[in-house]
Amino acid sequence: MSTERRVVTRFAPSPTGTLHIGSARTTLMNVLYARKHNGTFLLRIEDTDTARSKPEFEKNIFDSLAWLGIQSDSEILRQSERGEVYKKYLSKLIEEGKAYISKEDLSDEEEQSDKRREVIRFKNPNVVITFEDIVRGTVSVDTTDLSDFVIARSLSEPLYHLAVVIDDYESKVTHVIRAAEHLSNTPRQILLQQAIDAPQPTYAHIPVVLGKDGKKKLSKRDGAASVMDFKDAGYLPEAIINYLALIGWHPSESDKEIFSFDELVSEFELEKVQKAGGQFDIEKLKWVNREHILKLSDLEMMEHSKKWLPQSLTTLPEWSEERLTRSIPLIRERISTFLDIRTMAEQGEWDFLGIAPTLDSKVIVWKKSSKEETVKHLQQILIVIKDVPELANSQEYENVIMPYADENGRGEVLWPLRYSLSGKERSPGPFEIAGILGASAVRSRIQNAIDQLTNDHAQ
Repeated sequence: MSTERRVVTRFAPSPTGTLHIGSARTTLMNVLYARKHNGTFLLRIEDTDTARSKPEFEKNIFDSLAWLGIQSDSEILRQSERGEVYKKYLSKLIEEGKAYISKEDLSDEEEQSDKRREVIRFKNPNVVITFEDIVRGTVSVDTTDLSDFVIARSLSEPLYHLAVVIDDYESKVTHVIRAAEHLSNTPRQILLQQAIDAPQPTYAHIPVVLGKDGKKKLSKRDGAASVMDFKDAGYLPEAIINYLALIGWHPSESDKEIFSFDELVSEFELEKVQKAGGQFDIEKLKWVNREHILKLSDLEMMEHSKKWLPQSLTTLPEWSEERLTRSIPLIRERISTFLDIRTMAEQGEWDFLGIAPTLDSKVIVWKKSSKEETVKHLQQILIVIKDVPELANSQEYENVIMPYADENGRGEVLWPLRYSLSGKERSPGPFEIAGILGASAVRSRIQNAIDQLTNDHAQ
């Protein structure tokens, strides 16, 4: 019978701020490792710092993880609800002589009475602690330098190191996967594990996320936003998951970079996490996001697009979901995040979907061409598309128009066509627009341009 413990990992954020993208990466690696080994992933809220812990931050953590598709496999633990548990362990440590109550001098800010504060200190055995870290290898620390460190303000107020050790022990956590900045905490926690006769978990201290210079820790200037900021910026959660996994880790036998969650679970190995920090590159994230957008079905693209198009566009007189459906290939081709849809809409690039354009006669004419030549070209286009069906696609328009454009000059023919259909100097190509609008609207808009040029000339 195997004596191997079932893998249990955990993520234990403090609700003192929004969930940072680096913390989301730590969470992901805990989830991937647990899933890889058919284990359990736990979420624990470390909210003993009552002055800084806020309900809105806890909600942000839950909302962020839910958006990423991450959830705890067990009931969520809150340290603020476990005071009696910690008190039991503290009392026992004191009884066994492994901890003691110490009277401390108050700081300058606290000198409002003659009393001295009492804290509980751990009696350091002053030994060398050696442990194996999956990422960092063998780590050895002489704990003498740690002295007798404080583990609680009182029997009912444990500090971080003790609470973490007790919670990990009682939750049967087997693997502590956390940021490298916590490496210095490990010797203290191992001492406490030994003091309460808790088994030592396996440690893996993953590298920090670096900013765009590849040298300093990711900062707000580099895009160190909260997870929900990326949601608001139009990223797909599966793309965030994919990209975060690649920061400091990659399958050694493959150059593949686009993964589904299940593929990440299959490929992930802590042994392949690098020691050096991994760089956060917003442009690479956009590329990964675009690759995931390309994988969406047309129906999924439709649902996402509808959420991001502003009401100012969807309430225009000619707007229809039928046109939006025909626009999906074009939208998919032109965006890296879904926020791009809204940005382009606000710049008027999608106006052609909902309203016939107002034209400037001077803009309709291509460069050194004339109004007369432009009218002739537009009239000829009406002739060549007369038999095009109502729901013809872009290729059908290209097939009948391009021979004429090649013969008479692409700029001279295609510029006035595109501008007549979109009313914009910057817009998708004329064939793409035509394939979206429908033949009757295409003919109407071309005729409108001809009429405007003709009337201007007559005047």
